[in-house]
Formats: sequence, structure tokens, C-alpha cells
Amino acid sequence: MLGFNWLASCESPSKIAVKALPKEWFSINAFLKIGENGLVTIFSPNPEIGQNVKTSMPMIVAEELDVNWSDVIVEQAPLNTAIYTRQLAGGSQSIGQGWDSLRMAGATARRMIMEAAAKQWKVSVDALTTDNSMVSHKASGKSANYGELASAAATITVPAEVELKDPKYFKLIGTRVKNVDGKKLVKGEPLFGLDYDREGMLIAMIVHPPAFGLKLKSLDETTARKMPGIKDIIIVKTAPEEKQWSDTNAFPELVAVVGETTWQVMKARKTLKIEWEVGTALENTEDYEDKMLTAINEGKGEVARTDGDPDKAFKNAVKVIESTYSAPFLAHNTMEPMNFFAHVTADKADLVGPIQTPESLEKSVSNLLRLPLENITVQMTRMGGGFGRRLYGHFGLEAAMISKQMQAPIKLVYTREDDMTQGTYRPAYKVKYKAGLDKSNNLIAFQAKGVGIGESPLFPNRYPAGAIENYSAENLWVDSNITTGAWRAPRSNFIAGAENAFLDEVAEAAGKDPIAFRLELFERAINDPIGKDNDYDAARYAGVLKLVKEKANWGSEMPGIYRGVSAYYCHNSYVAQILDIVKENGEYKVKKVCCVVDCGIVVNIEGAINEIEGGIIDGIGHAMYSQMSFKNGVPNQDNYDDYRLIRHSEAPPKVEAFFVDNGIKPTGLGEPSLPPVSGALANAMYRATGERWYNQPFAYADQKRPEKIERM
Repeated sequence: MLGFNWLASCESPSKIAVKALPKEWFSINAFLKIGENGLVTIFSPNPEIGQNVKTSMPMIVAEELDVNWSDVIVEQAPLNTAIYTRQLAGGSQSIGQGWDSLRMAGATARRMIMEAAAKQWKVSVDALTTDNSMVSHKASGKSANYGELASAAATITVPAEVELKDPKYFKLIGTRVKNVDGKKLVKGEPLFGLDYDREGMLIAMIVHPPAFGLKLKSLDETTARKMPGIKDIIIVKTAPEEKQWSDTNAFPELVAVVGETTWQVMKARKTLKIEWEVGTALENTEDYEDKMLTAINEGKGEVARTDGDPDKAFKNAVKVIESTYSAPFLAHNTMEPMNFFAHVTADKADLVGPIQTPESLEKSVSNLLRLPLENITVQMTRMGGGFGRRLYGHFGLEAAMISKQMQAPIKLVYTREDDMTQGTYRPAYKVKYKAGLDKSNNLIAFQAKGVGIGESPLFPNRYPAGAIENYSAENLWVDSNITTGAWRAPRSNFIAGAENAFLDEVAEAAGKDPIAFRLELFERAINDPIGKDNDYDAARYAGVLKLVKEKANWGSEMPGIYRGVSAYYCHNSYVAQILDIVKENGEYKVKKVCCVVDCGIVVNIEGAINEIEGGIIDGIGHAMYSQMSFKNGVPNQDNYDDYRLIRHSEAPPKVEAFFVDNGIKPTGLGEPSLPPVSGALANAMYRATGERWYNQPFAYADQKRPEKIERM
């Protein structure tokens, strides 16, 4: 027997020098403070939702500060609208919107440290250099670490202007940095709202109507009140008089059960006898499907854009291709169910929990409780997923109102069923495309009509607008009492896939390679664009397509591999993908996805790749399996046993991510990789099966009613 220790080559923890926490901190600006021993605390201003901004935002500060990353401690900044701007997790804009202010924070602090050194050494600031948390004066040989200069730097007047680094000199940005919460996550240390605890805290759970369209009629809580640990059963109304966009909530009147433990509250909740009555229509899936289909085929909506004369061009077309695509309501299904802590007293409110929009929640609580903003605090915890679900803070309002009525600190906890049946879903959508080709198979006319629950999925000024002489886009929508909201890459999550599936149909009708067909259109948009309001850079758009073609060896013979391509622009970023499907043991499986992204400067390669992989897997899973449907207003799905998500074995074994290195200011990354992948999937499935896929979820296409599927 041969024994060995595979850890023997690792450095013993006792031998690794770790700086102790400093005895004193010196605040340099709102983003950072420095200890006397050189440790630097950098505050991350935006909510952390899993997109890794708690690592990447401090990296930007650290880069300009010229601090050694091993000397950095990261803390979540508090909500403070006076010193931080856009403390919001949404729209993939945290890095793009924070880029300049974060760089300025680091550069300003570095300048103040240098001025403190220059003052002590009686030398010119211009003669000093910084590197790895050290200031040096080459001529005299003097040097000092940031900790030695921190107290003096804190007294320096903040400079009005500072010079920022040329990106070519970045040393930290563009490298791989591990998640600053990584060890805590692995060890299960308290980070999330569900982990939060406070002395004297009670647990609350809610009961909302079982169907959209119902409201509370009567409540009998006699049995529940007698159960162990139960403190009270109350009716809670949570609609602020002055509503914001984030106050979306289908059920503002709820029953709340409050007790000592979650288990006690759950058991008591089951004994409640509640009567409900009809308030508005009790809808079925077929109802809104019919409304959308009628609207898109017969309705006259808002003509959002018209170029040329589409009607005339279609009359002159030799070939006309028409197709309709659809997608269902989707739930967000965050890993961490909705929860929030609140302690409301007569004159103030203290809230803690996972929220993407802390500033909006603060305002809504102020409106609901009639308390001044300065008397309300909102502390952000790390979120176990959001995808737009936690943009809407009704669960924070519910916690606040329950706490007020109970006159005690409480933590509100949703079950998975509470969350999935509450609403705020991704809307159901349809889009009808029409394209006309001339005798030379040139695309001469293009029409898009989009309809959705409460909104159209179209972006009228995005590609292919600007690339076609005769183009029109029309928006329609239908009403529903099923509440909807932003879901990862709002609207783009559907329209990108539909658009790319249709472009492949048109390319086939024109007898052209799908990538060559798209690039042909981009050439027109680059050299002779149509219209003035095109909201994309055609050269960058074409660039990701050309690069993905190269990286994936598009066009080469690959027996047994069926390929689909897709490209899309959203959140100021450009993404192109080629997806490969193979047939194994009689089943089709996604084997590989090659993805090229143009999002400007990539701050943290590690986090960026995670974002790309996660978005692609999420997009494939929802396009294939997920849907919310309704019978008499009741959601048919309320947990993972009937709401299908992608399994580990169904995820692509390989995702290749490539980034365009253009030195442009960073743009969005959390959302852009998801929208196009459903189009690449549909196009690859067509090549594998010979059948076009028009209706999501693809895995259940055979369950669609035939009259709802329009195919050429």
C-alpha cells in the first residue's frame, strides 16, 4: 500500500501572511476607506443578485487606486441616494452606469494619497508613482504603503479633476478574479435574506387568493389561533396610495399568519377557512391565446415604424414568407424564495432583505406607512437569484405592514407555491412576421406585428430595421388580470429567438446561407442605412457574426452535427451564437454552444464567462420546457414537479465564450447571452428534424392546438 497526501504541496495556512484587521480606518470617499496597516475596504454600491457586481465593481475602484487586490476587503454599501447613484440591479447596467464614478472614486483616492506623500516628502506629486498599494519617489528612494499615508490623505481636499488610467495599462481589470463571497457561499455563512435573524423576530407567511380575479370574502381563523406558537392572524392591505412602476401586485389584500417558527406558521395556515369571491374575470390559457391571435391577425395596433412602401413592395414580391411565433407566461423561480425582514415602529421603519430596487422600495414604504424617507432604512442582502422578480417590492411592503400591525419585528417568508402563484410573470407573446423576396431573391419587404399581455415584444428600431428598404413594425397588446413584469432580458427574451428563426426561414427561401444572408443585410445597414433611428451599430453587430463563424468553423463538414445560428443586440451589447445538436440513443441533445460577445471592456473574465454560460443554459431550458398556464384564473403550475426546468444532463457539456477586445466602455452582460439562444436552438432543431419550431416550449409542441400553429 502506497500512501500520499495530495495537500502536501499546498502552502499551510499558518505560513500564508494575512493582514489583521486595522485598528483604525480612514475614510477617503464614499467608496473606500483605508486602514493604518494598508488594508482597503471598498464598498460595492449595487445589489448583488448573482451577477458578480460585488466583485467587479470594487475591481474597477481598485484598478484606479493601484491597490493590491489581496489587500482589499469588499462590503455591501448601504442604500444612500445622496452619495450613490442608480443603486439598482436590473437592465444589465450596473457596470456600464457605474464605470465612470467607480473609476473616479479610485483615481481620486490615489491622487489624495500621492498628495499626502508629496507633502510629507516635500516633493512634486508628478514625481511620484504608485503600484501594489505603495507610493514611491524614485529620485530619493522613498516609499510608503497606503496605510502609512491614510490618515494624512483623509485630510486632503478632494481634487476637482483627476487623470484616469489609459485602459492599456490596466492590470486588474480584464483578469480572472474569484467571487469575493465565494468562500462564504461554500461554507454556508449567512449572506441571504433567508439567513437574516434578529432577537425577538417573528415569522410571517401570507395567503393570497388562489386565482387571478378572486378577492377575499370572509375568514375563519378560530382553529389557527389555538395552535402552538401562533401570535396572530391578520388581514393586510399593501397598496400605496401613490404607486410606482415597481408596486406591481395582483393581490394587495392578503391574510397573514404570524408565529414563532416557520413550521408552526405553515401548519396553522393550513387550518384557515377562507371564502373567496369573484372580483374580475377568471381567465383560461385559451382566453388570452385567442385574444392575442385575433389581435395579431385582425387588429390594428400602433404603427411604431414605417420605411418605404411595404404594401407596394409585398404586391411586387415574387415570394412571400409568413410565420407566427409564440411563447407562454414564465415564472422567475429564484432559488431563494421571496422573503423580507421589517421592524416598523411609530416613527421609523427598518427593512432588510433581497431586493433589486432598494430605492423604489424605500419610496413605496414611505408612501404606504406615511413616514418620511429619512426615517426608513433598507439594508441589502445578497440575493439567491432575481431575474427581474425582485424588481417588484410588494413582499417588502407586506413585511412592513405586517410588522406595523403586529408592533414587532417580523420576517416574511414565501413558500415556492406562494411565489409561483402570485404572478409578476414574463408576459405571454406572439409575433407575426412577413417577408417579401424579389426575383433575384433579395429581401425587399419586411413586416413585424407583435402582441403580448400588456405590451408588445417588438423593438421597432432594432435590426432588421435600417437594413431593408420597405419595413414596418406594429405594436399590439391585450389586457389581463394576470400580473406581468420584467423577466431576464425583458421582451428580448422572446423576440430575439423568434426573429432569428424567421430570418433563417427567409434565408432558406432565398437559397442563401443563414450567416451570409444576415451579413448581406448588415452591409446595407453599414453602407447605406434606411431611416435615422436605428439603435444599433451595424458594424459591431456584423463583427460578432463574422467572429462566431470563424470560431465555430461554420460551413465545414460535421457529420451528425446539426447547427443553428443566431445573433442579437440588447442592453447595449452584441451577441452571436452557434449551437450544435447531436442525436444520441435516439434523442437530440445540445452538445455545444459557441458564443461571441461584444460588450466593451470585460472587467472580470471569470464572472463574465459565468454570466454567458448561465444565460445560455437558462435560455435553452426555458425555450424547451417552461410554461405557466391557467384554468379559471388558477395557475396550473405551482412548484418544480409541474413547472419544468432544464436538468443537468440536458445542459450543453461545452459552452465556449469569446469576447471582442475593442477597448470600448463596458456595456451589459448579465442578460444579453440569453435572448438569441432560443433562435439558434430552433434553427438547429430544424436542421435535425426537418420541422420548423414556432411555439415555446419546444418540448411540448405536439400539445399545441393545431389551429394555433401557423406554418408555411
